[in-house]
Amino acid sequence: MQSNGEVSVLDERRTGLHQSAAQRIEAELRQGIMTLELRPGARLSEQDIAQRYGVSRQPVREAFIALSNRQLVEILPQRGTVIAKITVRKMMEARFVREAIETAVVRRACASFDPQSRLRIDDLLDMQEKVARREDHSTFKRYDELFHQELAEGVGCPLAWHTAQDMKAHMDRICQLTLPGADAMLPLVEQHRAIIAAIDARNEDAAAGAMSTHLKEILRALPRLEAEHPDLFE
Repeated sequence: MQSNGEVSVLDERRTGLHQSAAQRIEAELRQGIMTLELRPGARLSEQDIAQRYGVSRQPVREAFIALSNRQLVEILPQRGTVIAKITVRKMMEARFVREAIETAVVRRACASFDPQSRLRIDDLLDMQEKVARREDHSTFKRYDELFHQELAEGVGCPLAWHTAQDMKAHMDRICQLTLPGADAMLPLVEQHRAIIAAIDARNEDAAAGAMSTHLKEILRALPRLEAEHPDLFE
């Protein structure tokens, strides 16, 4: 028979494993939603996903709730869980919040920026340009995220990127539709270089302006994307 202490430790281990499964499922479903592998409007089966991951339904249910809190899925009575369609309103709100955070980051970078982060950014931009020319969309997006993350870490505020990253989920699916080839990706690399040039010149207004221009790029494509993919939008 187990002592109370042994039961407590065992329960903690079970809870940790349970949370890990729910978080892993949430992360992988979120990635599928962002890349449009899981299409807006599609239904998610709790049972199918539980079988796929070899878990009970409980961690899957918790993953659905977490995704619902991010407004990426809708849990509907009698209909189950459905991937939320893209909404322009949510995307605009997310872009507004992200711009507020990231323009503040580059303004701070003009006053003080970690030299090691600055060197890493040069490498990131060179690699991003190479994968853009190869039309490697998924790797390009990864380098894009690393660029923005390095900016936040370079000013000593990694939380800024974590917050922006959480908010930008509603932008990512539209970005997935707007980066089909090198002709679309290379201008974004040049926009990154313009941001860094302004930081190097310690010009706060120019850095903030360059970041704002960069984050407004998504707005130019919206009317076309809504017309071309009406089934994806609410």
